[in-house]
Amino acid sequence: MLGIPRRYSHFVFGIIQSGLTSLIAAGIASFPADGAVLFVRHWVVSWLIAWLAMLPIVLLAAPAIRAFSLRLTREESGA
Repeated sequence: MLGIPRRYSHFVFGIIQSGLTSLIAAGIASFPADGAVLFVRHWVVSWLIAWLAMLPIVLLAAPAIRAFSLRLTREESGA
């Protein structure tokens, strides 16, 4: 593994999550493209633009979303 210190795990999570989400969304948006080459080219360009746009949003929003989700849920009793 890369050996990235655990204190940076939220950044690693954000990079992976935003990359995967934007990859799937760009693929869906590119699906109507005519031909495989055009599809792949459009998908890659769309994905890079979407990822660059989403990465800072995910990194900034993730802590707030986590805190909000913890407020909406409760610990389960161990009984």
